[in-house]
Amino acid sequence: MLETLFSTSSDLGPFVLRVVLGIVIFPHGAQKLLGWFGGYGFKGTMGYFTGTAGLPAIVAFLVIIGESLGSVALVFGLFTRFTALSIAIIMLGATLLVHREHGFFINWFGAQKGEGYEFHLLAIGAALALVFTGAGAYSLDTWILSLL
Repeated sequence: MLETLFSTSSDLGPFVLRVVLGIVIFPHGAQKLLGWFGGYGFKGTMGYFTGTAGLPAIVAFLVIIGESLGSVALVFGLFTRFTALSIAIIMLGATLLVHREHGFFINWFGAQKGEGYEFHLLAIGAALALVFTGAGAYSLDTWILSLL
């Protein structure tokens, strides 16, 4: 089972995909965990997720950790399949619970009350590709697999 989790190829495609996805998701996680980039930090985000959004505390915690630490793990290619699946699930939840009502498009010009789900759909696709391919070249998963 561990071999399946860590298996990958030395291809550059998954490497580029995971690094870019990790870099794109990191600021979102840093907003939620650390309050960087105009975010509310852990306490504020937990309050919003459990109060306003009505998520159970464990789900709110996993979303914060998944986006923040998961994005860093993606960049390094650590637990890539698991982390990518986690990010796909988080983005699906955000799409269905928050962004669906605002339509497809990102709110580029402030013409709507919220953001659409096109970003989330793209992130889901990238994350699922990594679930199927693994980390690719230059990953800690490859190194871990060599130790098994």
